[in-house]
Amino acid sequence: MKIVLISTYELGRQPFGLASPAAWLRAGGAEVACVDLSREPLREQGVRDADLIAFYVPMHTATRLAVQLLGAIRAINPSAHICFYGLYAPVNEAWLRKLGVRTILGGEFEQGLEDLAKRIASGGSAAPQSEPVISLARQKFAVPDRARMTALDQYARLALPSGEKRTVGYTEASRGCKHLCRHCPIVPVYKGVFRVVERDVVLADIRQQVAAGARHITFGDPDFFNGVGHAMPLVKSLHEEFPHVTYDATIKIEHLLKHSRYLPTLRDTGCLFVTSAVESVDDSVLEKLDKHHTRADFLRVVLLFRKIGLTVQPTFVPFTPWTSPEGYLDLLEVLREENLVENVAPIQLAIRLLIPAGSRLLELSEVRALIRPFDEEAMVYPWAHRDFRIDVLSQELQQIVHAGEKLNQTRSRIFARIEEAARRTAEIEAPARQQPPLVSRATIPYLTEPWYC
Repeated sequence: MKIVLISTYELGRQPFGLASPAAWLRAGGAEVACVDLSREPLREQGVRDADLIAFYVPMHTATRLAVQLLGAIRAINPSAHICFYGLYAPVNEAWLRKLGVRTILGGEFEQGLEDLAKRIASGGSAAPQSEPVISLARQKFAVPDRARMTALDQYARLALPSGEKRTVGYTEASRGCKHLCRHCPIVPVYKGVFRVVERDVVLADIRQQVAAGARHITFGDPDFFNGVGHAMPLVKSLHEEFPHVTYDATIKIEHLLKHSRYLPTLRDTGCLFVTSAVESVDDSVLEKLDKHHTRADFLRVVLLFRKIGLTVQPTFVPFTPWTSPEGYLDLLEVLREENLVENVAPIQLAIRLLIPAGSRLLELSEVRALIRPFDEEAMVYPWAHRDFRIDVLSQELQQIVHAGEKLNQTRSRIFARIEEAARRTAEIEAPARQQPPLVSRATIPYLTEPWYC
C-alpha cells in the first residue's frame, strides 16, 4: 500500500506530524512518502500512485493551504482516499467533507491513520469512516521515522548573540493542554486533556536529530509545564547526554510563576528561551480570554527571567474586539519600557483574533452579537471592530511587518514604524521625553522563522 503524508506549513520546522505517523504506517508494511510543501515541490508521480493521501493540518494557515491543493491532487489521482488529520481537521469537518475529504482525524491521530490504512488495504476505502473523528485515547508512541525527509539544515535556524547559527530539531513531549483559554484552537479538540509522549521515545527522537546535525531542540508542546514532572526529568536527561545541545519550550505565564522553582534548572540544562502566550497587557481582555494571568503577572515573569538569566519571548493577539487605539499604544509602551522590543517577533504585533468553529469565545454574548455567520471557506467566524480605525490599523501593520521583513529591517526599526502608525491612529503625538534604550537583537537568541498561526 502506498501512502503520501503532506504538510503544507509547520512554522519552519521539520514536521513531527509527518514523522510520527510515518513510523506507525511503515511498521504496518505501508510504503510512505513524507512531503513538506514548505520546503519541496509536490511530486506528481508519488501522488498518482498513492492509495491514501493524508494532509497534516495543525493550524489555520496549514489547513487553508491544504484545501487549496485538493483540486490539483484530485486531477492527478481521482481515486485516492483523501484524509485530513491534526488539530484543525475535526473543527472544520463539515466543510472538509463537502470538499470530498473522506476521513477526518483529530487528537491522537496515529492510531486512526493506522486503522484507516488497514481499512483501505482490506477494500473499505469507500465505506463510511469508522475511525473516531477525535480520539483522546492514550497511545504508546513510536519513535518518529524521519527517513527521507527534507534535511534539518533546510529549516529555521537558531541565531545566537555570538553570530553563530545552529541547526534546529523539533519534537513533542506532550499534546493537548490542561487549560481552557477561550481563544485557543486546542480547546475544542482536547477539552482540557493532555497526553504525554513517553520519555524514551522523545529522547530517541532527539538522539536521531542530533545525529542529523541538530544542535538545538524546540519542544513543541502547547505547554511544556502541563506535566512538569515529565518535563524536568526529560531535560535533565537531554542535558546529561548532550550537554552542548540547547533547547526552547513554550510555557504559560501562570505556570512560569507556579513552577518558578524549576526555572534555574531550565537555564542550567540548556534552555535558551521560553515562548509564552501573553496575548494582552489589558486585564479586562485577559479575563475575556480566560488566560488566568494578569498584566502584573507578566511583568513579574519578565523580572524573574532577568534575575535568573533566561530569555522570555512573548506572543500576543493584539487585535481583538476589545482593542482600542490607546490600549494598543499601551502594549507598545510596555514592551518599550521593559526593553522587550527585540524579544517580540514583529508579526506578533499585527495578529488579529481568529474565531474558529467550536471556539469558547462563542460563550460570550458580546462575541455572538458581533460575529457574522460562519465562513466555511475562511474557516472562521468573521468579525469587524466597532471602531473601524482598529481594522484599518491592523491591515496597515500587516503591511509594515511584511515589508520590513522583506527588506530585512531590524525589529527595532519595524517597531518604530508600528508605533508611528499606532500614534497616528490614536491621534497622539510621541512624547517629548527621550525614549529608553532598546536591547540589541544581537543579545537575544531567536529562531529565524518566527511563530505564526
